[in-house]
Amino acid sequence: MIGKVLGGVIGYFTFFGPIGAILGVIVGHFFDQGRARLNTRFSPEEKARVEEVFFNALFPMLGHLAKIDGVVSKEEVQGTEELIQRMGLSGSMRDRAIELFKSGKQSGYDLESELAEFNAVCGNYGDVKRIFIVYLITIALADGVLDPSEESLLEQVSEHIGFSRFAFNQLIGMVRAQMAFRERHESAQSGYSYYRDSRQSNGTSYYADKDQLSLAYEALGVSASDSDADIKKAYRKLMSENHPDKLAGQGVPEEMIKLATERSQEIQSAYDLIKKNRKS
Repeated sequence: MIGKVLGGVIGYFTFFGPIGAILGVIVGHFFDQGRARLNTRFSPEEKARVEEVFFNALFPMLGHLAKIDGVVSKEEVQGTEELIQRMGLSGSMRDRAIELFKSGKQSGYDLESELAEFNAVCGNYGDVKRIFIVYLITIALADGVLDPSEESLLEQVSEHIGFSRFAFNQLIGMVRAQMAFRERHESAQSGYSYYRDSRQSNGTSYYADKDQLSLAYEALGVSASDSDADIKKAYRKLMSENHPDKLAGQGVPEEMIKLATERSQEIQSAYDLIKKNRKS
């Protein structure tokens, strides 16, 4: 059902109004079917276990990541608070997330054991691992600076759960570009020209000299010299990796699905800009 709803909304606002909504519902129907097939791979106990381990690993690692450079910045705390709000956590779940975040900041936090448990339960699900790393990268970039110690920790985590250095570097570049693309887009819509750009530890901006179209290509992990077919393939791959139905079927907690939906919208916006430019 959720696939039909999301498909209808996206179809209505992205394509051709009511006609687009009908087409979106049809496409969403097939996503619902795919989700149902994925869900059959899990017993309720297995799915609950994946959700629990994902949640219990994410927030301590966010705390550990925020503390690794010696200072937990207000931007990192705000970024975590925003994450909690966007996930719709309240009451005991919100309290639990905050306690887990604080536990990761303690000197006795055992990163190796945490990674071992996460890998044992979630290690066979590539999209689950990818979105886990994406959340960590996003918080690390919340203050606009990626400290070498933060980058080293992110690389250690990604390697432990099965990502090569090349795959990690590609992923972190795409997340940077997606964040900058979104912030510029939101700034333009609000009438302000300011946006928070991701910076290196020496204060040098990564994207100050890039226009929105260049960011769109980097957000998809492609270049302007790539063919239409290659760009479409990269776009479809990213949409598949971040599709809420697919992630839900693999055991990603429902609270995290909202964030995956937002990232899908960012990817869609970048792809739409590229298509528009190539047609002109």
